[in-house]
Amino acid sequence: MSTAVLYTKDAKVWLPDPVNVWKIGKILEDFKSDSLKLAVETGEEIKVPIKDIKDLPPLRNPEFLIGGNDLTSLSYLHEPAVLHTLKVRFMNYNAIYTYCGIVLVAINPYQELSIYSQDTVLAYRNRNQYGSLDPHIFAVAEEAFTKMERESQDQSIIVSGESGAGKTVSAKYAMRYFATAGGSSTETQVERKVLASSPIMEAIGNAKTTRNDNSSRFGKYIELGFNKDYHIQGAGMRTYLLEKSRVVFQSAEERNYHIFYQLCAASSLPEMVYLQLQHQDHFLYTRQGGCPSIEGVDDLAEFQETRRALLLLGFSEDQQADIFRLLAGILHLGNVTIVDADHEGSNISKTDTYLASFCSLVGLDVASSEELRKWLCFRQIVSMKEVFTKPMTKAEASFARDALAKHIYSLLFQKIVSMINKSLASSSRPHRFIGVLDIYGFETFEWNSFEQFCINYANEKLQQQFNQHVFKLEQEEYVREKIDWTFIDFYDNQPCIDLIEKPLGILDLLDEECRVPKGADQAWVEKLYIQCKKYDQFVKPRLSNSAFIIVHFADRVEYQCLGFVEKNRDTVLEEQVQVLRSSSNGIVRQLILDEETIVGGRSPAAAAAGSRSVVGTVPRGGGSLMVPGGASGRQSNTMTKQNRRTVGSQFRESLTLLMNTLNATTPHYVRCIKPNDSKESFVFEPRRAVQQLRACGVLETVRISAAGFPSRLTYEEFIVRYRVLFHSRQCQRKQRDLSHQREACESVLSTLITEDDKFKFGANKIFFRAGQVAYLEKRRTDKLRACGILIQRMIRGWFYRKRYLKLRLAVVGVQRFCRGHLARRKAQHLRETRSAITIQRHVRGFLQRRSYTRLRQTVLGLQTYGRGFLARKKYLQLVCNSKAVIIQKMVRSFLARRRYLRARKSIILLQCCWRRWLARRQYKALRAEARSIEHVKNLNKGLENKIISMQQRIEEMNKELIPLRQKQNDYAELKIQCEANRGLANELKVSVGRIGELELLVKQLQTQLDRERDEKMDLVLERERLDKHNEELNSRIDNIQKELLNSAETNQTRSQEAEDAIKRRLDQERAILAQEYDQERAAYQKLLQDYHEMEERMEEAERELERLREEPGKTSKSETVRGHSRNASNVSTLSNTSELIADPEDDGGYGSVRLVPNRSDSEDVGLVLKLQQRLKTVEKDKATLATRVEELERESPTADVRRAQDMIRLQELEMENAKIKEDLKNLRRQSATEHEGHLSRSPDMLMSQFEAMSDELDRRREECIQLRTVLANTTLGGELGEQTTLNASRLNGGEPFAEDNEILLAFETQKRIIRHLENELQEEKAASQRKIQIERDEVERLRIDNERQAKVLAGALHRTPQGQTDAVMQHEISRLTADNLDLQEKNDLLSEQLKKYRSQMKLSKKMKQDGLMTEQQEITQEVHETVHSSRRNERSESLPVVRKKDTNYLGMFDFNMGDEKQIARNLVYELKPRVASTLLPGLPAYIIFMCVRHADYINNDEKIRSFLTLIINAIRRLIKKRYEDLDTSVVWLVNTCRLLHSLKQYSGEKTFQEENTPKQNEQCLRNFDLSEYRQVLSDIAVWIYQAVIKFMEERVQQLIVTAVLEHEAISGLSSHKQPVGQSGRARSGSTRDTTSPVDPQEAIAHLLRELTIFHQVLQLYGVDPPLIAQAFRQVFYYICACALNNLLLRKEMCHWSKGIQIRYNISHLEQWVRDQHIHGQDTMSASIADTLQPIIQAAQLLQARKSDDDVTNICVMCSRLTSAQIIKILNLYTPADELEDRIPISFIRKVQEELQKRNDPQAQSKLLMDTKHAFTVRFPYSPSSIKLEDIDIPAVLNLPMLKKV
Repeated sequence: MSTAVLYTKDAKVWLPDPVNVWKIGKILEDFKSDSLKLAVETGEEIKVPIKDIKDLPPLRNPEFLIGGNDLTSLSYLHEPAVLHTLKVRFMNYNAIYTYCGIVLVAINPYQELSIYSQDTVLAYRNRNQYGSLDPHIFAVAEEAFTKMERESQDQSIIVSGESGAGKTVSAKYAMRYFATAGGSSTETQVERKVLASSPIMEAIGNAKTTRNDNSSRFGKYIELGFNKDYHIQGAGMRTYLLEKSRVVFQSAEERNYHIFYQLCAASSLPEMVYLQLQHQDHFLYTRQGGCPSIEGVDDLAEFQETRRALLLLGFSEDQQADIFRLLAGILHLGNVTIVDADHEGSNISKTDTYLASFCSLVGLDVASSEELRKWLCFRQIVSMKEVFTKPMTKAEASFARDALAKHIYSLLFQKIVSMINKSLASSSRPHRFIGVLDIYGFETFEWNSFEQFCINYANEKLQQQFNQHVFKLEQEEYVREKIDWTFIDFYDNQPCIDLIEKPLGILDLLDEECRVPKGADQAWVEKLYIQCKKYDQFVKPRLSNSAFIIVHFADRVEYQCLGFVEKNRDTVLEEQVQVLRSSSNGIVRQLILDEETIVGGRSPAAAAAGSRSVVGTVPRGGGSLMVPGGASGRQSNTMTKQNRRTVGSQFRESLTLLMNTLNATTPHYVRCIKPNDSKESFVFEPRRAVQQLRACGVLETVRISAAGFPSRLTYEEFIVRYRVLFHSRQCQRKQRDLSHQREACESVLSTLITEDDKFKFGANKIFFRAGQVAYLEKRRTDKLRACGILIQRMIRGWFYRKRYLKLRLAVVGVQRFCRGHLARRKAQHLRETRSAITIQRHVRGFLQRRSYTRLRQTVLGLQTYGRGFLARKKYLQLVCNSKAVIIQKMVRSFLARRRYLRARKSIILLQCCWRRWLARRQYKALRAEARSIEHVKNLNKGLENKIISMQQRIEEMNKELIPLRQKQNDYAELKIQCEANRGLANELKVSVGRIGELELLVKQLQTQLDRERDEKMDLVLERERLDKHNEELNSRIDNIQKELLNSAETNQTRSQEAEDAIKRRLDQERAILAQEYDQERAAYQKLLQDYHEMEERMEEAERELERLREEPGKTSKSETVRGHSRNASNVSTLSNTSELIADPEDDGGYGSVRLVPNRSDSEDVGLVLKLQQRLKTVEKDKATLATRVEELERESPTADVRRAQDMIRLQELEMENAKIKEDLKNLRRQSATEHEGHLSRSPDMLMSQFEAMSDELDRRREECIQLRTVLANTTLGGELGEQTTLNASRLNGGEPFAEDNEILLAFETQKRIIRHLENELQEEKAASQRKIQIERDEVERLRIDNERQAKVLAGALHRTPQGQTDAVMQHEISRLTADNLDLQEKNDLLSEQLKKYRSQMKLSKKMKQDGLMTEQQEITQEVHETVHSSRRNERSESLPVVRKKDTNYLGMFDFNMGDEKQIARNLVYELKPRVASTLLPGLPAYIIFMCVRHADYINNDEKIRSFLTLIINAIRRLIKKRYEDLDTSVVWLVNTCRLLHSLKQYSGEKTFQEENTPKQNEQCLRNFDLSEYRQVLSDIAVWIYQAVIKFMEERVQQLIVTAVLEHEAISGLSSHKQPVGQSGRARSGSTRDTTSPVDPQEAIAHLLRELTIFHQVLQLYGVDPPLIAQAFRQVFYYICACALNNLLLRKEMCHWSKGIQIRYNISHLEQWVRDQHIHGQDTMSASIADTLQPIIQAAQLLQARKSDDDVTNICVMCSRLTSAQIIKILNLYTPADELEDRIPISFIRKVQEELQKRNDPQAQSKLLMDTKHAFTVRFPYSPSSIKLEDIDIPAVLNLPMLKKV
């Protein structure tokens, strides 16, 4: 197929343009044979003659292909296509990087861009699919670093371009990437040094030019050495061709090197006064360009940055001062004034202050200063026999002065580079290295001299190497795919290189001319004309005899020969150098010595190798490779002509070494382009750009690619893209293996492309010639267009047919409705006629009926009024008669009642008088009888019998006392009810009195009623008037009530609004406080993470120190390291460092560190903490002792107190006895009342007997009291003796003493009873105290419960009604559960007691039946059982019940001092996760806490602190050792959190005791405050949590992009991918493995499987649900960040079909969250899925319609995306094919304007999400309901040293 077929109507081509290089033309007619008719953009029509097919203008690529990431992916690959694509990407999409095969084209934007952040570095790091991300300098650096890792080969990055193109910045960012990728987990000193070398080299080697404000005036090659772990080990630098002439001369609008202006800016600093500097305008070397400052650059700040870099690289203060002196001396030397003298000489004034300043700064004494002043104006000429001194003219002296200044600066430059290399060097040879070459690009000016010649010579060499490498890659690709092809003929610039460096070439002739004593430029150029005319690349100008032209690969350059010879010699007077040798400045002497060493016979490479450490595989040099030498005929004794080397020869050798190095490495190319000369941001000038593209080899790459097969597609990609051109049978999924795919592609291509040379079939790809993919795209488009027309035809036919049917149906409907309307109108007329007749009939009847009704009503009214008058008259007469009868009845009854009452009152008075007289007479008779003696005898008769019977009755009463006591409780309840009844009785009495008052009131009202009855008639009329008034008032009241209701509603509404406003304000404040708390917590956790990172860095540093100590020959250095001491800045509590220097047995507890010399600060900190803790302990002990003393005082009262207590006890006993007597009296009365019907006189007799017995008992009690008093006053022995004698005598005497014996027996019995009662009283008192304490505890519990309920209610007020109900129900359920457990325990206790009592009752009953128990034993047993049962009841009420236990454990484990290590080993180190999964979650934490409880219980400070410190250190060491084991980390995350919660739960703080049981509150810690350990455990938990999250992120990292972005589950959308001209950009080396770790079609399943495994592991080991939710929230944020960052850097992903796929893939993650029920709350699940909103909105943005009307909707829809991200996605959006329009730039600008209205512009400018962002982790307090006393240690833990207490 010929490309002429593509030149059809409406196709676009490129035409040459003198202004814009190329312009677009549109074909108006199909190309035929000899001409092509076109229309340009201006509307002009032109006709282009075509003589040959090769004369056809280049075709323009389809619109949807323009703007791709790789230039070689274009269908038409030529210069205008490359230029236009770069312009579109740069101007429209602000994309400064573009691939062109293996070359990265970088265009300088002249603006700071936010594409170099740390997140961008991480996005490009470790990407499996290279080339899939957007072009970037980081992508090239990543490829070089990865190839070094995988293939173990040295790499190099070649950055080239002209001045101002951005070479230095690109090289800087590449080094920054290597410092990040090649560093350890944290930045080390080596990376910092590598990055710090940039500001130093920029200060001494960069300057402002007309093209660039920070132009590098030298070339450099930096090598970064890596060890076997591919961490940066060292670095080295080689420099090339420093522009020394800039030191003494600058063109207009240019500056000298930055360091001079920095020193002048710092001249006002006190430490810089010794330099004697002023403003830069005072010095000749800094004011020639007329541009003393750079806009936006602070020289003073840059100077401070340079000084910091020098310090970091090991430059001491003295070395810096010497360097600054030398630089300042150069400025002073430039101001030395040279005047003309006699005889064509020159002179310098002796009073020249600048010369004096120069001499003082460089360390010359007075004699040396005078000698230098002489040799600045004179020179020596050495002949064979003698030496002549010749004066120099002013011009020659000025030239010699400038040469000296350039020479000093050159030597200083070399020295600084050498010192930097020494600082960056490593003691061991690196494993591999990556070199970064920052070298000048091809230059051509109006005046080209020796510098441009050397630069272009270097570019010729580099271009040759580039061409060979590109050609090699093309050849390898074709060979790898096994296709036949002809070798590409590419431009070979070897003849140009031979012209320069071959014998009798330009450099050889130049060196020869320099060796001639009076060599000159003109003589040299004439030799060139003769010797080089044989080369085609050498041309002599027609109009000049002092210039020559070289045809370089980029352009023809005319060089002026003036200055070539002198610059190649680089002369400086030896006499001046000899003077500098006597300098007292050490660095000056060192510079001269280094110069003599290099010139004294060694080669530059050898000298360089000897002056600095070698880093790499080939010899490296350092510094500028320009070594000064004397002029011809002027040489010292130490220098010979053979030793002097020219600049050109040195440069050629160094360039040869560089090329050898590059050829030994795998190169990567970066070509920097300068878009315009005015330094305007994002302004593209096509002429300047195409010139640089030709010069830097980009177009040569394009040409080589176009000469072969530039377009390459895999078989699957070809089938997917061009499926519409296949037959359906050829695209079946069953035939998707490679062989079937190839057969299908061959069959299709054989019909589409007839020429076999236009494509080739490789092993895995199809290779197409240039333009063939465009032809296939045209065929595909035509087929799609034909299919579209067919679809449109069918749809339009269906549409019009449907519209016809609708129209026909409508016409038929209209006809039907019209006919119906006519029929209905006729029917309506008939109905109206009939209705009119009916109406007339009814109206006439109505009129007749109305007249009859009126007449009838009139007659009836007259009859009614007449009959009513007669009836009312008769009724009044009857009423009057009835009222008269009633009055008569009432009067008669009143008179009869009054007579009766008077008679009854008289009779009662008479009876009272008679009865009073009879009573008086009887009273006198009884009084006389009582005074008689006989009566007394009768009373005392039988007293003894009565006493005996009384004693028996007392015993009986004692027996009855026991059941009476049981009834005492009932009596108390009855008493309470009695009190209540008394209250009711009082109320009844009050009511009775009230009834009397009401009766009086009724009587008064009756009289008033009689009086008001007469007034009633008068009030009737008044009532009628008042009724009317009331009606008016009621109406007013109704109105007022309505107004009140309205006002109430308004007030209610306002109050509701006010409450809502207050609530909203409170919610806002609460949200603000929560946000501040989250920020503080996040900052703290960030500091904690940094702290752990610092620990890791410390470990690495110490390991490095240990390694250095082991190296031989490093004794002094190791001693220095060992002698290093720590200060307070690096002391950390429980830090990893303290673990490394202290064994566990030497650890002194939390806050303590091992005693190391020079650590006074750390000792003071530990001492203060320990003393504070000890002070708290002493205060607690003091309070405990005080409480104990008070208890002892209460338990041991004094004698007076005991006496008072005995008196009170005696009084209580007497009151008790009186109470018993009263009870007996009541009982007897009750019994008497019961027998009243049977015995008439027995009650009186019983009562008399009882009263007599009571009197006798009182008398005997008084006697007993007297006897007890007598006994108390005598001794016990005498008492017993006298009592024995008295008893014996009385017994012998017989009856006179019988009464006294009875009294003694009664006294003994009463004494026993009183003692027994005293014991019972004491027990009752103790029981009452216990009950009071229990009641107090109950009150306290109720108060706590009340507070908790108040909190619940307060919290519920802010919830929704459903939330309030849930909260209240949850609270009630927990309360009822606790009450149920208490009741169950009490029920169990009562059941056990009941069983026991029943067994005792059965036993006692059986014994009683057998006669084994006496009556006294029964009484005693009953008393003891009663007492013991009461005591047991009291204890059961105060102590917790332990069911099913034989031992009452305290919930503690005891261990001996010294067993801590064994416990930590068995419990921490040897605990396997599979064992932990079978145990109670958090069991090790419970065991640890129970050990802590025991240490607290015994108040052992040392034991508790050593144990906790050892456990914490063991956990830290275990996690550090097994950080890659997820199970171990999760197990100890659970245990750490549980230990933290236990320390809170049992801390004794009220905040954590709300949900505790009383038993748990009793088990709280008593003696120690472990809050500081809680903070340590919280930090460790955060650390472990971060390790778990890191592990989870690492596991899912490789699956994120494949699962979220590349997984294509929806079939039929993959065909919308745009074609690629070349499958990925070409690699600079061997093919790299770009396959994904999993199949993209299975990636989402793998990702969900990983998430499920994580969730199962977390649940298996008992992680709290809120913590699980937080973990997955963090993981989902990481998934979203990685996916979005990758999407923002991949252009081929940004199209509408991919948006659908991404949204579908994310829905799987959302469904997974819902299925797992994480945390069991919808809100938490929503927050987890909410972290995916950014990537979801990005997918929606890809699918959204993008018209001007949708600007606002897009901005609202993408609320979670930043402005930079939205604009980036819109810029990356790529149409699926040419049938879809590209997003217009105007639309993007409108979106950008709309997004500017957002707040926080700094946050909106952020492009990539922070993948390192960590949400604040919280550990919600979760109290445990597990009882500590129920916990046992399983045998699998092997902890026999722990004893349960």
